Amino acid sequence: MITYEPFWKTLEKSEDNWYTLVHRHNINPGTLHRLKHNMPVSTVTIDLLCSILKCNTEDILKYIPNEN
Repeated sequence: MITYEPFWKTLEKSEDNWYTLVHRHNINPGTLHRLKHNMPVSTVTIDLLCSILKCNTEDILKYIPNEN
């Protein structure tokens, strides 16, 4: 499972927030909804968020193996 919990922590530490991502950086609110609910997003989105927040992918997402 991919979790975007690191993204929210990274966003909290940055000077940006949900509002600035949507209105200054033109991130679709639906994309933020998908991140909030750990739904799939494209690598293009991950790349864009890393660029905006000046961070690495591990600051955006984390892989948690299934227990199966």
